Amino acid sequence: MKITIVAVDLRSPAWAFTAVEDYLTRFPRDWKVELKTVKKEPRHGQSKSDLMAAEADRIRKAIPKGSLLVTLDERGKDLTTVEFAKKLSAWQDSGESVAFVIGGTDGIDPALKQESRMMIRLSSMTLPHALARVILSEQIYRAWSILNNHPYHRA
Repeated sequence: MKITIVAVDLRSPAWAFTAVEDYLTRFPRDWKVELKTVKKEPRHGQSKSDLMAAEADRIRKAIPKGSLLVTLDERGKDLTTVEFAKKLSAWQDSGESVAFVIGGTDGIDPALKQESRMMIRLSSMTLPHALARVILSEQIYRAWSILNNHPYHRA
């Protein structure tokens, strides 16, 4: 399975970068999970919609061709870890690559949300972008562990 996390590049603290890298290196070869960052649009008097549209263009270019698009949004579907694992399993069984998108400071462009197959949320609370990357990486790893009966997930 190929999974890409595309995130608008906001300054991430070293601990967040280290944590994401740690999870991404745990996957076996048949699960390729990578993080791609795209440049944040400079504000310089632009409207919020113009900022999001510019970032959406960069995000689209970073998404591997043919990937199923899943956007992270506070109004997205609230999945349990087991439900998330089942979604990943279904996508894997259908041979689909998945791209998860974490937007910038202003969120994700509405047009890009419309293009997504699914919107999910990581929490009912607002999370800093760096922490969202860590949580998403960990949950993908946890889902893998559930699907492969690995002891990491002990439920």
